[in-house]
Amino acid sequence: MQDLFVDKVVVHMGVGESGEKLTKGIDILQTITGNTPVKSIAKRTNPAFGIRKGAPIGCLVTLRGAVATEFLTRALAIVDRQIPRGHFDGRGNFSFGVEEHTDFPGMSYDPQIGIYGMDVNVVLSRRGVRISRRHAGRKTLPHCQHVTVADAAAFLKAKFQVEVR
Repeated sequence: MQDLFVDKVVVHMGVGESGEKLTKGIDILQTITGNTPVKSIAKRTNPAFGIRKGAPIGCLVTLRGAVATEFLTRALAIVDRQIPRGHFDGRGNFSFGVEEHTDFPGMSYDPQIGIYGMDVNVVLSRRGVRISRRHAGRKTLPHCQHVTVADAAAFLKAKFQVEVR
């Protein structure tokens, strides 16, 4: 019950506008992850950037299970298997960015498409965390089941050979 696992990996690409640019971003994200992305919408209006509330401005994919682990292995290789300690939150989850989609194997630069970056957010959990999320009979998660930054760093070093600096 104390073993950690990758609960989910959320890959987010914010393009800032809808239309052709967002369509290209969706195609790139679908090619890289193998899953169908969903559009993310703006929460508020920002006239300086020409963003309206409710307008689609990005896309994201949630990966779970073996697909998430396989994608995380490829994405960590792009950032040289190094994650700064400041990228972790208090619960052992972490995020990092990939500056160019062309860094992924099989992707090449196309002047018609351009360069797109993305954020990779990783949620680590222990078995039994469902008791705090379920609808019926919800309970508080015992403190020993919480994931700390030290636990997450040890897990990443053992499973993915990642250095947390």
